[in-house]
Amino acid sequence: MRRWTIGIVAILALALCGPAASLAACSDYPAPGVDWSGCSKVNRLMAGDDFRNANLTDADLSRSDLTGANFAGANMTKIDLSRSILSGANLAGALLDHATLDRADLTAADLRNANLDRASFDRADLTRAKLTGSHMQRAEFGRASLVEADLSGGDLTGAFLARADLRGANVEGANLKNATLQLADLRGTDLTGALNLTSGQLEGTCGNAMTRLPQGVAPPAAWECSGRE
Repeated sequence: MRRWTIGIVAILALALCGPAASLAACSDYPAPGVDWSGCSKVNRLMAGDDFRNANLTDADLSRSDLTGANFAGANMTKIDLSRSILSGANLAGALLDHATLDRADLTAADLRNANLDRASFDRADLTRAKLTGSHMQRAEFGRASLVEADLSGGDLTGAFLARADLRGANVEGANLKNATLQLADLRGTDLTGALNLTSGQLEGTCGNAMTRLPQGVAPPAAWECSGRE
C-alpha cells in the first residue's frame, strides 16, 4: 500500500511540474535548439549568440543587440524583432513568416532561403542583405532600405515595397507579380531580370536614365523623384 501511495505521489508531482518545466525554458541560456517559444527577451545583449534550429515562435526579442547572431534554420514564426540590431546576423533558412522586424537593423544580414511570407520590415535597414531564394509573399517593406540587397530568385508576389529604396538591388529572377512599388526608389537599378513586372507597377516610382527595365516593359511618362537627392 505504501508503494502505491509513493507511486501516486510521484505521478502527481510530475504532472504538476510539467507546465513549470516548459515555462522554465525561458530562463535557459542562448544555445542551438533552445526553446524560447512565447518568451520575452526585450532589450537584451545577445550579439554573436548561437540560436541555430531554435524554437523562437511568438517570442519577443525586440530592441535587442543580436549583431552577428546565428539563427540558421530557427523557427521564428511571429517573432518580434522590431528595432533590434541584426547586422551581419545569419538567418539563412529560418522561418520568419508573420514576423515583425519594423525598424530593425539587418545590414549585411544573411536571409537566404528564409521564409518571410507576410513578415513586416517597415522602415527596416536591409542594406546589402542577402535574400537570395527567400519567400517574401505579401511581406511589408514600406520605406525599407534595400540598397544593394540581393533579392535574386526571391518570391515577392504581392509584397508591399512602397517608398522602399531599391537602388542597386539585385532582382535577377525575382518574382514581382502584383508587388506594390509606389514611390519606390529604382534609380540605377537593373530590373531586366525581374519576373512578372508590368509597366503599370512602375507608375509613381522614382527612376532615372540608369534604371534598366525588362524587354516590353515601358517606363512611366515621368519618374516621381521630387525631393530625392
